[in-house]
Amino acid sequence: MTKTGTETIAAVATPPGQGGVGIIRISGPNALFIAQTLCELTPKPRQAHYVAFKDVKGQGIDQGLVLFFPGPHSFTGEDVIELQGHGGPVILDILLTQVLNHGARLARPGEFSERAYLNDKIDLAQAEAIADLIESGSEQAARAAFKSLTGEFSAHIHQLVERLIELRTYIEASLDFAEEEIDFLSDTEVLDRIDRLNSSVEALLSQTRQGALLKEGMTVVFCGEPNVGKSSLLNAVSGRDSAIVSSQPGTTRDIIREHVHLDGLPLHIIDTAGLRQSDDEIEQEGIRRARTEIEKADRILIILDNRHTHDPPLESLLTHYQLPTNIPTDLIYNKIDLTETNAQTSEYSTPLRLYVSAKTGEGLESLRTHLKKSVGFDQTTEGSFTARRRHLDSLRSAHNHIDLASEQLRIAGAGELAAEELRLAQQHLGEITGEFTSDDLLGRIFSSFCIGK
Repeated sequence: MTKTGTETIAAVATPPGQGGVGIIRISGPNALFIAQTLCELTPKPRQAHYVAFKDVKGQGIDQGLVLFFPGPHSFTGEDVIELQGHGGPVILDILLTQVLNHGARLARPGEFSERAYLNDKIDLAQAEAIADLIESGSEQAARAAFKSLTGEFSAHIHQLVERLIELRTYIEASLDFAEEEIDFLSDTEVLDRIDRLNSSVEALLSQTRQGALLKEGMTVVFCGEPNVGKSSLLNAVSGRDSAIVSSQPGTTRDIIREHVHLDGLPLHIIDTAGLRQSDDEIEQEGIRRARTEIEKADRILIILDNRHTHDPPLESLLTHYQLPTNIPTDLIYNKIDLTETNAQTSEYSTPLRLYVSAKTGEGLESLRTHLKKSVGFDQTTEGSFTARRRHLDSLRSAHNHIDLASEQLRIAGAGELAAEELRLAQQHLGEITGEFTSDDLLGRIFSSFCIGK
């Protein structure tokens, strides 16, 4: 995959704004020449030199450190120069302009990481982990991203690919000796190996789902009739007055979103308009938008007024509110402070029922705990690594193709079709690390990075 860039790129690698130190990163064949011109010396590899940075007329611009990392033993695999000066935006802009005037061009977002990937310094999952580490919103998310950056996630993928290759090799070799009296494909050992492989994929999928939650979070929609306390509950869980609360039904007309962290789990809570029949045109639009958000939710919480409900079956509520049946749904009985009901949780019922008071806070900790448990989130989990939705999609596809390979052998004895299913499974796993990846996907991934990374 090695593809050393023919152009030299440069960018400011530190965040915008004022700071004690600002860094300009340069990568490419002319990086050393640019450093020699600006600093009037040839920096030694991996040694810091204190120098004056000068413009084309020899006039001083700034003072700082220059470091040289020769390729291929650098982050990008190319010659890399770092100019570390003072962190003012004006001085960094002047210094970057001089670098560009000496033959470099401004780097695109993520282009340094992209070159590291193209030059086989990191794989695609590791490249994505760089961005995830920078964007980490909690200590646990940062630790998970670091695990992926060091290649732990990729190592799991490579192990699965190796096992797939061994199976494919055995099955295809058996097909070449189809005229022999021994039927290798009827050997139960082959089917057992396929089943064990699929179990490993399923286990990794579960672990990856945890990592995706750390990265992207879970979307929870509050729904129910007007005036059951949805907005009050949103305010109580988020810890701030995001939604207008009123005793008048139908106060919430538009979608209200809140982003909170529960022990490191990003949670996207959406408060919606009350679901009821209405002649009000604005309220009708709010209800339509509510249903759109409900269809995209990871979990639905039906909020009920504990004073007016008689424990209705979930099926009747789903029908009454016209809710989807394929999304996990819980019942939250609010306003227990008005009925002298104790906060409680019916953990073994389906659906789960929680009794809370948005006003007093009773039962809210149980609600938070349930939301974390419902997605398999474990604050003490040490083995998780950061992951993305595309990783989940690829693992699910690989899992499905391995299932199909097993069926082809068990039911039809079709070795050719089983081998093809295993090849497709390998291709989906290869998409995670970038072994099989389209240029369009690479463009989307690296364009989301910050400039200078």
